[in-house]
Amino acid sequence: MSESPRELQITIPENLDGGRLDAALAAALAAEDLSRARIQSLIADGQVFKDGKAVTRTSGKAKTGETYLLRIPPAAPAAPVAEDIPLDILYEDDDIIVINKEAGMVVHPAAGHAKGTLVNALLAHCGDSLSGIGGVKRPGIVHRLDKDTSGLMVVAKNDAAHKNLTAQLAAHTVRRIYRAIVWGVPTPASGMIEGNIGRSSSNRKKMAVLENGGKEAITEYQVDTIFEGGVASLVTCRLHTGRTHQIRVHMTHIGHWLIGDPLYRPNSFKRLRKGPVDIFDMLHEFPRQALHAAMLSLQHPRTDEEMSWQTALPKDMHNILLAGAKQSCSMEA
Repeated sequence: MSESPRELQITIPENLDGGRLDAALAAALAAEDLSRARIQSLIADGQVFKDGKAVTRTSGKAKTGETYLLRIPPAAPAAPVAEDIPLDILYEDDDIIVINKEAGMVVHPAAGHAKGTLVNALLAHCGDSLSGIGGVKRPGIVHRLDKDTSGLMVVAKNDAAHKNLTAQLAAHTVRRIYRAIVWGVPTPASGMIEGNIGRSSSNRKKMAVLENGGKEAITEYQVDTIFEGGVASLVTCRLHTGRTHQIRVHMTHIGHWLIGDPLYRPNSFKRLRKGPVDIFDMLHEFPRQALHAAMLSLQHPRTDEEMSWQTALPKDMHNILLAGAKQSCSMEA
């Protein structure tokens, strides 16, 4: 039986009135050994509630008499356990596995996701050959996809392969191409987005393009298909760097965030209400960020052979493309 989250309820005392919420909660819960950083993490993960609604801002002001509920997920095990979970394997040898990850699968165990992850599935599939690679919580993982992003990942099966693939990623020689469905139609139809990416100062769960600091990030994009009325478009994105949420952040930066993206969408969709109502509603209700890792190319860590894999759009993205597409520009990857 899985362990249930621990729940704590706290009412803000008078002496903490007006302080930052994360600091006030940490002070009020000092006896529970919850640090301010841990409180911030719980807020970012939607585990802090006020009046039944999840709190979203760590920097909000605490007020005397307000009552908050904190749900603290059980810690993930130090070593993940093997689970017999089906995997869509495109290629496998003694050194690497290339997997077409389905949307909704978390890559590695973390708080709140101790089971059902790609790592759990890999341990069952590969046995002891993955032990220790990349740390006890991430055996074999050299790069990752967000939970709701589908598509291609390469996994190392031994230490030598892990070291080699990590070096290729650091040198930006691994070629990765994604397909995304975004709101509106980017202008021009192809181009390069450049802007350093770092943690957002307003929401620690988000990344953002920063004027100062951050890490270099470059995304090349091309519009492939335009939806009826110009309400959305399918774009191909090639990563020249590999930053957290890079495509999601860069497309948002130029005003064309991914449909279904709950983290980077704006508060209002009024300016997007164009084209057929049924197509707009279909896109607006899409349940995940419409992002798919469609192509992966690398040098085999043992033989140095150039290898490449491609996958078609998953069914959910393909269906909305069929329903809404009006004009095809180019479908070349």
